[in-house]
Amino acid sequence: MTPAPLLGLTFDRPRVMGILNITPDSFSDGGDLREAAKAIDRARTMAAEADILDIGGESTRPGADDVPAGEEIARVVPVIEGIRSAGIATPISVDTRKAAVAEAALDAGADMINDVTAGRYDADMLPLAAGRRVPICLMHSVADPKTMNDHARYEDVVAAVHDHLEQRIAAALEAGVARDHVILDPGIGFGKTAQHNLSLLRALPRYAALGLPILVGASRKRFIGEIGGAPEAKDRMAGSVAVALFAAAKGAHILRVHDTYETAQALRLQAALDEDE
Repeated sequence: MTPAPLLGLTFDRPRVMGILNITPDSFSDGGDLREAAKAIDRARTMAAEADILDIGGESTRPGADDVPAGEEIARVVPVIEGIRSAGIATPISVDTRKAAVAEAALDAGADMINDVTAGRYDADMLPLAAGRRVPICLMHSVADPKTMNDHARYEDVVAAVHDHLEQRIAAALEAGVARDHVILDPGIGFGKTAQHNLSLLRALPRYAALGLPILVGASRKRFIGEIGGAPEAKDRMAGSVAVALFAAAKGAHILRVHDTYETAQALRLQAALDEDE
């Protein structure tokens, strides 16, 4: 079942979401794009390679501290405004847990919300998405970034994530979010061990059966380094592309990645190889 289009994008093929972290402490690229001009230049390059740009001003890596909403707004809004002023029309997602940040980003030109807590952190988030009639990605996570890895315990991680996502879909619908504005993310790396992550990736068809777009964000994450022998996050591009191709083959509709050029190229080759002769 192919989900309904979102942001002018159909899901007859996997879509690439490019990561723009406007943070000093993200696990892979923290500090690389803190200056708005550098972030806008990167966005210009990514726009030729990705279908969506995902901009975040707060790291959600394991152990990360909270960032005040005002500081987060000051990081992301100038970048979004600069991207739009540069004439870049690629859809923009704001990666935030805070409704005030999401609202400021939408006012600046963002098109959707990507909330790693699925609206649990801020009670105003789901009503905001409903009121602004924008798509929202609901991700499975536990606790908060500071402590989530202490909660990586499940009797059945696949079932637990599925049940959680169903509950958050219901909460979003109750808040007034249109069902065809909901995107789901199993939360790879958020309070999960390497084995949990592998199990979730293998189980993607189960989540896709919910009939909504599935987003997978595994790029450069720790389990890729553990399995692939790459201690440094920036050395995990090859493993990240391998996971992206696997996720696409299993039914993922959106792949959230740092390496947009390499991922888009790999997906084109995968599509060509899958064509009937």
